[in-house]
Amino acid sequence: MTLLYQCPLCSKALSQQKQSLCCENRHQFDFAKEGYVNLLPVQNKKSKQPGDNLQMVQARRAFFATDHYVFLRQAIVNLICSYQPNTVIDLGCGEGFYTHAVANALAEQTNHQIYGVDISKSAIKYAAKRYKNVNFSVASIKQAPFADGTGDLLLSVFAPIFENELHRLCADNGTVLIVSPGPKHLFELKKFIYDDVQLHEPMATPNGFSLTNHTLIEEKQTIDSQVIEHLIQMTPFAWKFKDTHYQALKVHASHDVTLSFYLNEFKRA
Repeated sequence: MTLLYQCPLCSKALSQQKQSLCCENRHQFDFAKEGYVNLLPVQNKKSKQPGDNLQMVQARRAFFATDHYVFLRQAIVNLICSYQPNTVIDLGCGEGFYTHAVANALAEQTNHQIYGVDISKSAIKYAAKRYKNVNFSVASIKQAPFADGTGDLLLSVFAPIFENELHRLCADNGTVLIVSPGPKHLFELKKFIYDDVQLHEPMATPNGFSLTNHTLIEEKQTIDSQVIEHLIQMTPFAWKFKDTHYQALKVHASHDVTLSFYLNEFKRA
C-alpha cells in the first residue's frame, strides 16, 4: 500500500523507506514505535505541546469507554459506508474513537485507506498504539499533509473548520461530513454554569460547498456523575466549570443529559 502523505515542508510526495517517509528533497520523517508518523515540523508549532494535553485525552478515553456516544459513532459509520469511499481522512481524529470504527466497517472494501490526523501527539500516540487499521499522523488540520483532492470523504467531529483546507483536500466528487452540536446538546449540564442557556444553531455551509443532507440525532441518557465529569472535561465549557459546580453535580449519583448532534453532509461545489 502506498501512503498518500505529502511533505509538510515542500509539499512533495512522501515515499516509505523502511521506518521513515522521505521526499525527493530529502526531508525525512520517522515512524514512532506505536506506528504513527509525526508530520508537524517544529517551526510550525505554536506551543511545545500543541493540541489537547494528556489530561484531556485521558478524560475522553474514560468517557468513550462507556456506551454513551455509541449511537453517534454508529450513525457516522452508517453514513460513511453509504458513500463507499476509497480514501477517508478524519481531521481532528483525537484518540481514534470514530476513525477505527469507520476502518472496521470498510475493512472488506478493497483499496481503501483510512487516515487519522490530529495535532495532539498524546492523542495520536494513544490511537496508533491501539488501532492498527488506521494510518495516524501528528499534523495540523489547517495544513494537512495530503495533496489536493486526496479525500473521497473528509470527516470532522467537533474539530475546528478550515474552509479553504477542506476545499483543497476534498476530491471533485467527494463528501465532507461535519458533526456539530445539536440544539440542546448537554443542555442540563450548561444550566449549572449559565443562567440563560442558548440553543445551538445549525452550522453554516462552508465556502465552496453545498449542503446535501442535514440530520439531527438526539438521545436523553442517564449518566453517572463521575462519568459526567469526564464528559465535561472533554468539552470547551470545561474551563467555566468550577469546583462549586462539580460539588453541585455530585449531589446526585446520576443526571439525565441530552446528547444532541447535527450530521451535516456537504458536496464540493
